[in-house]
Amino acid sequence: MSIVQVTHLTHMYGDRVTFQNVSFRLLKGEHAGLVGANGAGKSTFLRLLTGSLLPDHGKIEWLANVRPGFLEQHTDLSAGTTVIQYLEKAFQHLFEIEREMNLLTEHMADAGDSLDGMLKRYGELQTELERSGFYHIGAKIEDAAQGLGLTEIGLDKDVTALSGGQRTKVLLAKLLLEEPHVLLLDEPTNYLDAEHIDWLAAYLKNYEHAFLVISHDEHFLDEITNVTFHVEHQTIKRYSGGYRFFLKEYAQIRSQAKAAYEKQSRQIEKLEAFIDRNRVRKAKQAKSREKALNKIKRIEKPEDRPAPRFEFQTGRNPAMTVLETKQLEVGYSAPLFMPLSLTVKRGDKIAIIGENGIGKSTLIKTLLGDLKPLSGTVTAGQHMKAAYFKQETMASCSTPLEKVRTQFPDLTEKDIRQKLAAAGLTGAHIRQPLSTLSGGERAKVRLAELMLTKSNLLILDEPTNHLDISAKETLKQGLQNYKGTVLLVSHDPSFYQNWVSHIWQIQDWTRT
Repeated sequence: MSIVQVTHLTHMYGDRVTFQNVSFRLLKGEHAGLVGANGAGKSTFLRLLTGSLLPDHGKIEWLANVRPGFLEQHTDLSAGTTVIQYLEKAFQHLFEIEREMNLLTEHMADAGDSLDGMLKRYGELQTELERSGFYHIGAKIEDAAQGLGLTEIGLDKDVTALSGGQRTKVLLAKLLLEEPHVLLLDEPTNYLDAEHIDWLAAYLKNYEHAFLVISHDEHFLDEITNVTFHVEHQTIKRYSGGYRFFLKEYAQIRSQAKAAYEKQSRQIEKLEAFIDRNRVRKAKQAKSREKALNKIKRIEKPEDRPAPRFEFQTGRNPAMTVLETKQLEVGYSAPLFMPLSLTVKRGDKIAIIGENGIGKSTLIKTLLGDLKPLSGTVTAGQHMKAAYFKQETMASCSTPLEKVRTQFPDLTEKDIRQKLAAAGLTGAHIRQPLSTLSGGERAKVRLAELMLTKSNLLILDEPTNHLDISAKETLKQGLQNYKGTVLLVSHDPSFYQNWVSHIWQIQDWTRT
């Protein structure tokens, strides 16, 4: 049974076609992945399903009484609400039933002739709470909070005091506790550590309802999905298997399409050659071949989307010691770590790892001088020049072309366009407002800016969030080839393992 049915959907942004005549259905209980390159339209499709975007043509029909749940990345969290209070909102309707029961109890002593009716109503409410598992809510909340790392943050902490990654965890936990009939998740593993990703994978594998998940984490997708939808060339194709099955099937289909195209091309060349040779001497036969040629339905040439190319320029060599700290204390009102005495040598490639909210970004900002140390010193080596990839901020209405031109006014438009194209952005993307691009496309704009900057120290704060698999692989290669020094904040071991020279494990420095 289809819980959502999409028929002949077309969606456009300006004159750019995002989807063309798409038909799609998700069946009850299906565990599906939505995959495709950055900018293919995956997040747009989820927004179409939720109704936050409207199609230009076609229909989206949900089964009656189906309750979808969508992870809202920018939900406003109100001051004065603790983490535990926010998670309890997932069961607000049950707490309201409990309040009604308590009111009935208060009024029973004076009920008189209404007592029988009150007792009947009380029993109905009691049955509803038992049926809904109300008396196990505490255990459910504790399991989700522990699984996603919220207990370490503190369930009594005000939600407005959380970092961006921590807020995402809170929103995800509440959504999972609500247990909607269809979960719509857009890159839920961003900002999750490895153990929390494992918990989420186990939770989703056992989820009794349907879900549709966007992710660029191949292992995660392979663990949780039994259906794959691939977004490519303005359409969506269904594969009746998990991610590994999709990869195998897709490779076979691409191979068959290429072989069919090449076979047809040879056939067309042969016909054209015969026609050209025999227009006069064998005019009748040539005319017959020409008719046959005109009847051929041309197979479109299969073309792979070009992979990004990340090549970072180095400037003047710095001193052998690029950065040095002595008894450095990092934080805002109180130190986050023990006093740190660190040395970064020229050519070091260092991964900075640790749980979200532990202080990785704060450390980076202090090393760069953007944040004043609480005590101790940070010394930059002579001729050190850093280029910094920050975590994503709110997107502006500027286009990528306008944004990069502002940063590099001396460059020609041709040079800027070439660098944006090297990062994997199309001509259509670079003239759209940044606010309309996907997270992966916005990350590629910032990486293009880094490629235009001559540096000898690259500092990257979670650069792989939102990047597709192809982009992650080429970024890894670009950082390996970079001749300077790298400080990389990452929660993705598969990205940094086997090429970094050092790992800074932040948990080792925290005060106990």
